[in-house]
Amino acid sequence: MLSAERLARINKVLSVETRVRIIHLLKDRSLCVGALSSRLDVTQGAVSQHLRILRDAGLLIDERRGYFVHYRVNPKTLDRWKTMLDRLLQIEAVDNSKEKGASVKERNRPCAKKRRHAKSRKN
Repeated sequence: MLSAERLARINKVLSVETRVRIIHLLKDRSLCVGALSSRLDVTQGAVSQHLRILRDAGLLIDERRGYFVHYRVNPKTLDRWKTMLDRLLQIEAVDNSKEKGASVKERNRPCAKKRRHAKSRKN
């Protein structure tokens, strides 16, 4: 079974539109904060905060090139996250063999019985 905590963390990281846009940009090539900032039309400070969250989650790899730090997507983490999310969203076939002998009425019965309203008495 998948860890609910890990799945919640993945969804939390991916719940911000700017982070998703950053991942899209970094899937094709590595970019520095300034390049990301101009492409996203977001301040460099805001981009840096998003990059920190993505890097702490293991989704990005940073590489120093002279005075600049370039970021790229970590393909191993991205693949692992994809697998986990696929498992979460996958609908598995239900084994109805236990219900084969049951009547249609029994199979379609609701989980909880509805309360019947008491009939009013005439005195």
